[in-house]
Amino acid sequence: MVSHVTTAVLTGLNTSKVTVETDLNNSLPNVIIVGLPDTAVSEAKERVRSAIKNSGYSFPVKKVIVNLAPADVKKEGSGYDLPIALGILATNGVLNDEKFNDYAFIGELSLDGTLRPVKGILPLVMGLKELGITKIVVPFQNSKEAALISNVDIYAPKTLREAVNHFTDNPEEYKSMEKVEYNFDKYVKEEKNSENLFDFKDVKGQLKAKKALEIAAAGGHNVLMSGPPGSGKTLLAKCFATILPPPDSEEALELTKIYSIAGLLDSEHPLVVKRPFRTLHHTASAIGIIGGGSNPKPGEITLAHRGILFLDEIVEFPRQVLEVLRQPLEDGEISISRAMTRVKYPAKFTLIGAMNPCPCGYYGDSEKTCTCQDFQIQRYRAKLSGPLLDRIDIQIEVPRLKTDDLINKNFESESSESIRKRVTKAREIQSKRYQAYGIHTNSELTPKLIKKFCKLDEPCEHLIKTAGKKFNISGRGFDRLLKLARTIADLDGEENISLSHLSQALQYRNFIENEKN
Repeated sequence: MVSHVTTAVLTGLNTSKVTVETDLNNSLPNVIIVGLPDTAVSEAKERVRSAIKNSGYSFPVKKVIVNLAPADVKKEGSGYDLPIALGILATNGVLNDEKFNDYAFIGELSLDGTLRPVKGILPLVMGLKELGITKIVVPFQNSKEAALISNVDIYAPKTLREAVNHFTDNPEEYKSMEKVEYNFDKYVKEEKNSENLFDFKDVKGQLKAKKALEIAAAGGHNVLMSGPPGSGKTLLAKCFATILPPPDSEEALELTKIYSIAGLLDSEHPLVVKRPFRTLHHTASAIGIIGGGSNPKPGEITLAHRGILFLDEIVEFPRQVLEVLRQPLEDGEISISRAMTRVKYPAKFTLIGAMNPCPCGYYGDSEKTCTCQDFQIQRYRAKLSGPLLDRIDIQIEVPRLKTDDLINKNFESESSESIRKRVTKAREIQSKRYQAYGIHTNSELTPKLIKKFCKLDEPCEHLIKTAGKKFNISGRGFDRLLKLARTIADLDGEENISLSHLSQALQYRNFIENEKN
């Protein structure tokens, strides 16, 4: 008799159904697992053997053959332990596999039969739901994460015994698994009440930088800040996260899927309801940033999806590492190809970069004299290539604050909450405008949509022609300039781009690549 138990496999963010087929042969006792298992899956036979015995059941003294179908898809991880154990018990006569034909099972087993949590539960549950399977068994510690999906019956046993008892006619004293309630709205309410550690009201001066960051937040634009040490670039970047509107329910589930695969979710608070803020040290590798591995996992640009990727001291990163950002910044996704597979991960993030203007940090500073030679400054800035700079919409200087400004106890600055209201209003305008096109912000506009939504009158056309000749603006730079002007118009509540909006957009591009010449 061959038993059939349903589970699933993840490839990137996509879920495929897997059938665990189990058969017993009257030959020397052994357990063989086939179907392209990785090391963790192959080792399941020892975990499953001990878990079955320590749960009070007998392990068959026969040759056990387990096939993970389809056999041409690589299986990775420890989530196959539970379906393999149930398949063996079914072939051994303990269970009737017809009772769980419409169930799917995911979970790792410890040697004593306790179920352990696994990564990627949320995308697995969502994928199984799309495949028509609405009864899913997951480890108890993954129950809150799985319960974020509506219209699915989630069961969360703590032990193998509880899972087996659910499908057998045992006396009432034997505990069986219970169904978990859907709790999406509850988690949203709990998480939104948390406070932010940084606020723009605590940032002194830097009005131009604050306005630039407000525009960047409203339209999802990339920003590069240049200024001497201690001018507040890092603080401004951290405060930037506090003016972004919270993700909607669709974005929250998308972010939670990504963090679930990466194993970065809190089991008690599994829903990601704040936009991510990822900051990297300049020793980060290209693979760490874009993702990878034999079975590719999401990198930092995917973990920053719908949020912020902050590169402090951006010119200290190796140039080849920075260059891998070019394609994701343009396409909003990253495609990772390996010999056995090819996966795509979303990567629609806002890049915030901070740098000193020169190696010593004081080029153009009003208080300290720069000690760098011209060739040193050029070599330092050359680490940022022209193509990468062309993808950064806002390039601003953050000057040193004067001593009087620093010690002023009576300073007043607008709070992040107040700025966030304007940003949220502008994003609502964009969301409504682009609802039929599947995008959320102006930064995602395609050339075709730019023609439709970023029309210029005659004075604006004259200005942009003049600026294009003076600064040698590329085709990409031209499009990004229009997107930036579109965002400024949205913040002002204007339907059309005016001359003032375009002029302001030009002021926020220093065209550093031209300064190097």
